Amino acid sequence: MTYHQKAPNEILKEYIRCFWWLDNDSSENLNYTILPDGFFDIIVHFDKYKYKGTVLTGLYTKEVEVVIPPNHQLFGIQFKLQAAEYVFNNSIAPLLNSEKKMPDSFWNLNSFEFSENIDTIDDLSSIISQEVTKENNLDDRKLHLFKLLNQTKGNESVRYFTETLFWSSRQINRYFNKMFGLSLKSYCNILRCSASFKDIKKGDLLSNYYDRSHFNKEIKKYTNHTPKNLSNNKNDRFLQISIIPDK
Repeated sequence: MTYHQKAPNEILKEYIRCFWWLDNDSSENLNYTILPDGFFDIIVHFDKYKYKGTVLTGLYTKEVEVVIPPNHQLFGIQFKLQAAEYVFNNSIAPLLNSEKKMPDSFWNLNSFEFSENIDTIDDLSSIISQEVTKENNLDDRKLHLFKLLNQTKGNESVRYFTETLFWSSRQINRYFNKMFGLSLKSYCNILRCSASFKDIKKGDLLSNYYDRSHFNKEIKKYTNHTPKNLSNNKNDRFLQISIIPDK
């Protein structure tokens, strides 16, 4: 398996975490467990480097088992929460723990080749930037919330956000459930879980949780595995942990 990713440009970094490529150029199926990480994706499927289809995922609150067939390739764009409203102009709540097929012509993805090259990323970045500029009613309070979530990695209470933003928990949760399909607290828990993957890979089986029992319980709730199992990562099963740099 070959995997690599590329950061977005300065304009899109508020909406995109990364562009990524995965190529199973072997003769066998690749089996992976995808863990909740607080992002959603556009995923383009290729067979023998020929376009096959595009899907949009929602957020995941549990692990997903995936099988990548031989000679199958994936190209993806991993989006931050705010992209749902300011790039797609739509709720992804109905896609919680699921995905939907997109039209083949969506963003002209059916015309792109599976390759990591500047032209592909520049073309896509231009298309996505146009979607962002269509939205003239950017909400500073929402953007501030997303920035705080990114900074705190889930390590703050709902009360912290309500007091910082002067936005009631009822209003925030109504927005989160409407747009993303889960509460702010649940999302913070997923972010905190995801932020611990780097420490888990290094063998730190406590990370930023206040006690081991709580850590084990929260990690298993969202991944269905103990921190020890994730750390062992037998056969590189857990993709998000496998791709974390060793240093």
